[in-house]
Amino acid sequence: MTSTLPAGDEVMTMADIVIDNARRFPDVVAYRMGPRVLTHAELHDRGARLLSAMAASGVTRQDRIAVLGRNSVEFGEVLAAAYLGGVIVATVNFRLTAVEVLDVLTRVTPTMVFCDDEFAPVIAELTSDLPGIERVVSIGPATHPGMTTFEDFVAEGAPGELPFAADPDDIACLLFTSGTTGASKCCMLGHRELRRAVFAMNVEMRTGSADRGLINMPMFHFGAIAIIGGLHARGGSVVLQRQFDPAEAVRLASDEGVTVLHLAPVMLQVLLDEPTVGEAMSDVRTIVYAAAPMLPHTLRRALNTLPKAGFLNLYGQTETIVSGLPRELHGVGDPEAERMLGSVGFPFPGVEIRIVDDNGDDVEAGSPGEILARSNAMFRGYWKDQAATSATLRDGWCYTGDIGRTDERGLLYLVDRKKDIIITGGENVYTPEVEDAVAALPGVAGCAIVGAADERWGETVCAVVVLVAGADLTLEMMQEALRERLARYKVPRRLVVVAELPTLASGKIDKKRIRLMVSGRPADSRSTPSI
Repeated sequence: MTSTLPAGDEVMTMADIVIDNARRFPDVVAYRMGPRVLTHAELHDRGARLLSAMAASGVTRQDRIAVLGRNSVEFGEVLAAAYLGGVIVATVNFRLTAVEVLDVLTRVTPTMVFCDDEFAPVIAELTSDLPGIERVVSIGPATHPGMTTFEDFVAEGAPGELPFAADPDDIACLLFTSGTTGASKCCMLGHRELRRAVFAMNVEMRTGSADRGLINMPMFHFGAIAIIGGLHARGGSVVLQRQFDPAEAVRLASDEGVTVLHLAPVMLQVLLDEPTVGEAMSDVRTIVYAAAPMLPHTLRRALNTLPKAGFLNLYGQTETIVSGLPRELHGVGDPEAERMLGSVGFPFPGVEIRIVDDNGDDVEAGSPGEILARSNAMFRGYWKDQAATSATLRDGWCYTGDIGRTDERGLLYLVDRKKDIIITGGENVYTPEVEDAVAALPGVAGCAIVGAADERWGETVCAVVVLVAGADLTLEMMQEALRERLARYKVPRRLVVVAELPTLASGKIDKKRIRLMVSGRPADSRSTPSI
């Protein structure tokens, strides 16, 4: 496939973004978090010195280092150092248990680990099981036995020339998938492909050196890395939250003149509840959301509250970017506009998609099938997992595992995850359709639909809902309300009421955990026999 970027880009790396920004926008802020401010020139210099310290500790190009921590400027410095030197960064989900962290580190075998003070005890406990780790650096002021503080480690490096430099063919990152439908897999993202992906984000967001993006998605996740890269691609600034806090987000947006937000739809709903959000976020002109389409009532509220903001829905996976619904197609008020709002837009320039059946044959427009994508910005495969790589990358196409359809204009609509489809009595039930219907019921604040084992039907449709305070909903009430909107086999036969829906770092609903909740019949469930 022909690249959408200039031919010279074939020999460039993520390091060139760090180097170019230091030259072109030296005094523009690269990262800001609390009192800590780092300009693009300082990011380059600190990254180079950090790389020098790594080299002095025995790390060389294409060695692996791991980062376990919440959002921080230091996290950004580690990324910059690794980009400059072609060191592979493996990011670790800080929500994992110690056993899961051990599995991740065993799989990627890092030479060094950078960890927040918060997680230093976990790493200290695991190092005896990981003899390949030669150095552990703690991010924060605390001292821990056998570890070096971040600032002391940076001080070990020398300023000046890089000890080694990245190559376009180098692997840049090892990022673990969310594992929504099974065990997580470790994606290899190369410098060349990651650079293309972040420039695609920059084009879609339409940002430059005057833009300031608020990042509260975790930096171990591809979404945050891609948006940060997209902001930095043209010298923009990143304002970090250690983790999402709506009141702090509103304050930061006002104090820092934030122009770009990156949120999951559920986070935007919470943000809109903040009393001063409209005034505080008056500079916001782009709201990037992913993980789910924007419901019309949420968009109406957001447009009324933030009238200057344009919305951008992004769809993709750690494995590949796919499509986006641009701000021009975010409209409400007429059926056609709201129909398009349910899509995830058009494929990005340079991205091809196909919709295929179980035999791999293309289906007609409007018919559901698995989404296949290919571009020059795809991942290179799964780390040390040829079987999984061969199953996902076939004949140059990435098999996403998502079910989708296209309309006559070429807009892509997500129907379901292939493994989330509920087969009840031989009929396929696509869960987003049922979720939209349940979410529209009075008193429902949140909803997830999953399949539950059923002796008669094989699987039965189960609704797991969060209710508005003071609201009541029984299975019979829900079924009565839905029978005119949904076919009988799609109407939930079970109702489980929970205080909150578990989510992944990306903001997606964690259906794997919900299935476990349903199978375990939690104490606050309400069920009646099948209809």
